[in-house]
Amino acid sequence: MIKEIREPLIFEISAAGKRAAELPALDVPETKSLLAGVPLRAELEDFPEVSETEITRHFTRLSQKNYCVDLGLYPLGSCTMKYNPKVNERLSAHPAFAASHPLASEDLVQGNLEVLKKLEVFLCEIAGMDAFTLHPAAGAHGELVGMMLIRAALEARGNARKYVLIPDSAHGTNPSSAHICGYTVREIKSNDKGTIDLASLEAAMTDEVAALMVTNPNTLGVFESDICRIAEIVHAKGGLVYMDGANMNALTGIVRPGDMGVDVLHINLHKTFSTPHGGGGPGSGPVGVKKELAPFLPVPVIAEKAGRYVLDFDRPRSIGRIRAHFGHFSVIVRALCYILSLGPRGVREIAEFAVLNANYIRKSLEGEYHLKYTTASMHECVFSDKLQKEHGVTNLDIAKRLIDYGVHPPTMSFPLIVQGALMIEPTETESRRDLDIFIDAMKAIAREAKEAPEILKAAPHVTYVSRLDEVAAAKFPVLRWEKKA
Repeated sequence: MIKEIREPLIFEISAAGKRAAELPALDVPETKSLLAGVPLRAELEDFPEVSETEITRHFTRLSQKNYCVDLGLYPLGSCTMKYNPKVNERLSAHPAFAASHPLASEDLVQGNLEVLKKLEVFLCEIAGMDAFTLHPAAGAHGELVGMMLIRAALEARGNARKYVLIPDSAHGTNPSSAHICGYTVREIKSNDKGTIDLASLEAAMTDEVAALMVTNPNTLGVFESDICRIAEIVHAKGGLVYMDGANMNALTGIVRPGDMGVDVLHINLHKTFSTPHGGGGPGSGPVGVKKELAPFLPVPVIAEKAGRYVLDFDRPRSIGRIRAHFGHFSVIVRALCYILSLGPRGVREIAEFAVLNANYIRKSLEGEYHLKYTTASMHECVFSDKLQKEHGVTNLDIAKRLIDYGVHPPTMSFPLIVQGALMIEPTETESRRDLDIFIDAMKAIAREAKEAPEILKAAPHVTYVSRLDEVAAAKFPVLRWEKKA
């Protein structure tokens, strides 16, 4: 078997004197006065010198080693890595949008402001809220803004309170958002169905509790069926209900959080409404609120006056600015395009297909992998490696072996309440064929775990590099290339 040739670093291809382009001689008189006081970058030591052919082939070969959403399924649970329609990309790249300057006057960006306002209106309808802000840059930023709004509203009542209740099935960033806003977090345990235990909630809900932060559906992929009763318990003590809406792709067009007693929520546009967010961005985490909290929304707020859109900064009760400019505009354009392309029926089908696909995978793999919670799944399902551990195989071994089958691994070891978790979310954009490829690979790995576990423990076998020491990589990262002596 011929081993694949290792792709060298760009520095290793370099040789003195190589050039990708030759520019004509400078025909403008050199003068230092033109650049007086301007910081100029000196030549970079050991900067690679390569030809255009070498540059093109090097980066093309590297790109062919990458896995991307245009190649296949990304079953990452909680992340919602769905396919993004190309029409969204084309429209967001339109010069009227892409070249619009954030400091342009309102008269020059009326179309842009209309895009923002239209999306606010659509999100209010989809989520059942009274107002939205599009400022937050991502989900965790939206959580923070939501908790800032809750604190501002409670302070206006006369008491900001001390505690925030968070279920053990919530997203991991929820406690951080509460802490940053000055609250102490108290955990609520899940019951044997994987949902909030109502007795525990009632015992913990006092007049010192500011809010409950609930992820619904939660990180087990389970819908909090008692959400209306949960909201009643919190409201009875004067608290507010914050919903982490990162999993809204299980609910769109079917139920509205605002109708279930939710006071504040964020929606991840980059998850529910099309833009994949691998590699750390881009993101957008709009926050929706009920009327009581609307006066505290960040500035500026988009308003309509005399037939035109304006940015309203005259908001005396606002929590202020939360970022330099107005949201992640290109993600907002993509989201609006996605909603308009789908229409009312299509928005409902987001949830219908997401839930159908997740349950198809769940039913196909039941018995092959352990399922800690048997409650009905929504948009994702969470298995564990319990059955495979009987043969010495862990969830990490399963994930690495999936790579050999040309399939991206699911999310591992989260949520923490499922030991050895394999968290699978196919999203609504996947066909049955692609789901079957994933299912067949998982079934094959389950067989291998029984019959040849050493194959899994040494996986992956077909990748550019073998299995890495992930602990050492995290503790001792190599972030720069150094020329060998």
